[in-house]
Amino acid sequence: MKKILIIEDESILQKALRNILEEQSYEVVSALNGEAGLNMAISQIPDLVILDLILPKKEGFEVLEELKKNSKTKKIPVIILTNIEKIEDMEKAFKLGATAYLIKTQYKLEELLKKVNGILNQ
Repeated sequence: MKKILIIEDESILQKALRNILEEQSYEVVSALNGEAGLNMAISQIPDLVILDLILPKKEGFEVLEELKKNSKTKKIPVIILTNIEKIEDMEKAFKLGATAYLIKTQYKLEELLKKVNGILNQ
């Protein structure tokens, strides 16, 4: 069973993501802040990380950068799921190693699920 780590501080969105992913038989673990999420990624080595950029304790770019520098986590695909629509932030995310950059308001949960399935089944 593939494991997905959700690092998202909006608990309602986190719960919705968890429900749709668990329906597809994914194991889901989650964190409400960047620091906890980074620690979970290192200790649990998920198959995929869904990461918000605006987070308490450690912002998403920092988490992404540290994930990609760590030999244990650098190959884990990371989907950025955020409300930030600036081109500079998208470019920065890809430069740091993000696999995909999705804007929350422009994606339905079903579309996110298709993206997750596509990345994990490559």
